[in-house]
Amino acid sequence: MEKIVIKDEFIKLGQALKLAGLVSSGVEAKIVITEGEVLVNNEVETRRGKKLYEGDTFTFNGITCEVTK
Repeated sequence: MEKIVIKDEFIKLGQALKLAGLVSSGVEAKIVITEGEVLVNNEVETRRGKKLYEGDTFTFNGITCEVTK
């Protein structure tokens, strides 16, 4: 499992996908999220603005990342 490090209290899902290098742009993030291709804590998430906090995980294209501080 890969880890992404955040400095703030939370990171939005679209930003997290970009930070992890799983998508190349915000537009691409919006598309894959709204099409139900992203899991947050093992559940489908369709909101790009979903806030992720330390300990949350997200999965796209078989790659899972954990949010850490």
